[in-house]
Amino acid sequence: MKKFKLILLGLLVAFTFGCDPELESINYDEINPAIFPASEADVEALVVAAYYPLRGSWWNGIHTTSERGIMFVNDASTEILQGNFGVQQLATLHSYVPTSEGVTRFYDDFYNRISSNTLSIDRLENSTVNENIKKRGIAELKCARAFLSYELFDMYGPIVVAPLEVLQNPLIETPLARLSHSEMVSFIEQDLLDAVEDLPSPEDAAYGRFSKGFARMLLIRLYLHEKRWADVETQANAIMAMNHYQLVDDYVDMFSTESQVDNKEIIFAVPADYAATSENQWQQMALPSNYPDISGWATIQSSWMFYDSFEPNDVRKTYLIAEYTGTDGVTYNRNNPGNVMQMGPIPLKIENDPNRTTLTTIDIILYRYADVILSKAEAIANKNGAPNQEAIDLVNEIRNRAGLDDIALADYADIDSFNEMILVERSHEYWCENGQYRSDLIRHGKFVEHSIELNGSASQAAPYKELYPFSLARISEGKGAFIQNPGYN
Repeated sequence: MKKFKLILLGLLVAFTFGCDPELESINYDEINPAIFPASEADVEALVVAAYYPLRGSWWNGIHTTSERGIMFVNDASTEILQGNFGVQQLATLHSYVPTSEGVTRFYDDFYNRISSNTLSIDRLENSTVNENIKKRGIAELKCARAFLSYELFDMYGPIVVAPLEVLQNPLIETPLARLSHSEMVSFIEQDLLDAVEDLPSPEDAAYGRFSKGFARMLLIRLYLHEKRWADVETQANAIMAMNHYQLVDDYVDMFSTESQVDNKEIIFAVPADYAATSENQWQQMALPSNYPDISGWATIQSSWMFYDSFEPNDVRKTYLIAEYTGTDGVTYNRNNPGNVMQMGPIPLKIENDPNRTTLTTIDIILYRYADVILSKAEAIANKNGAPNQEAIDLVNEIRNRAGLDDIALADYADIDSFNEMILVERSHEYWCENGQYRSDLIRHGKFVEHSIELNGSASQAAPYKELYPFSLARISEGKGAFIQNPGYN
């Protein structure tokens, strides 16, 4: 099932020629749009190219589990992760500015991939390939475009989306403004709604490829972002009605070295390998150099504030390592942290892979059915202005799988206490997966508050830090059309 990891690098090189830094254009000397795509293999090449920036590569994959990936940086801006150097420290202290390349690079490195998808969609729409193959290909391209657009929108706010007519005339310099907020939401939403129509059902989608379920999951995230509670509930119900996804019994086993190809809780995962095509580097990032059997770089820790928020018997903190005896014979823990636990426990999340001291083939799980359940619970409660028993029952499904007792409606009868609880459950369920807990905190107005609680006077948190800054290069190239996020000028 992991053959999908072979990426057509040569094709992408041909797609990334352009003279305007705001645009992504075709090198017509290498690709003739009049004859490409002309076959199913050509369509597959276009589609695989759209997955390329979404993989786990340190060099150019937005879902790398290193400091160059969005999970790492976004979770480091919350209590889930903490860092005392590098981009992780900038995220932890909310001290990022427009010259902080570690946070501005996600837009700089990936926004042109949206333009690549736009050109590929147009090329495929005007091709003569089989209509069913065409529809499936366009659906995957639109889902890829929406996925990347949502992730950048979530981090930076509205972005530049170059119109097709501009992309088709790359020799004409055209500084472009960012979309308005409503235009950005509509752009992502329409791509996903279109994709839902022609993507395969979950049971028919290959592992690591998009499905109707994944497109609807992204719609849930978009609607949560916008607090469109009724739409969240509608999409959650649609996913549940597929009768495909289910919670697996063993939470911890999902992050083991065993294959997850047949796991019906996973809505979308990035397959990982040892060949650096799409690698999972997390054990390198999290583990100290003196960890038994495996050594890492100890680039990141969790926080004791996060660790203390778990109930004692919660299985979801199994790989949140609060004590170990190192190869030096010293036992490290909260009372004797050394320089490996001074901020918090080790956030391993995945099973340690003793057969590998560097990369691991544990796949990078990004979205799971558990998110559908908690999202529906949150939507029901906030739509009605107060939780009901259905919302509580949904939360208890997740808690029971974690080995926890039920909570009672009487203890969370008002919306504020319910939302506080749902934020805790979200952090416990999805830590070190897709980095969306940052967005959850922002949605409920807790992002700044949590940072100050965690870091005290060292925190540089402020409401405007809910969005990351754009680089000075992007502002300059925009020639007045591209406006920086407020607070960073």
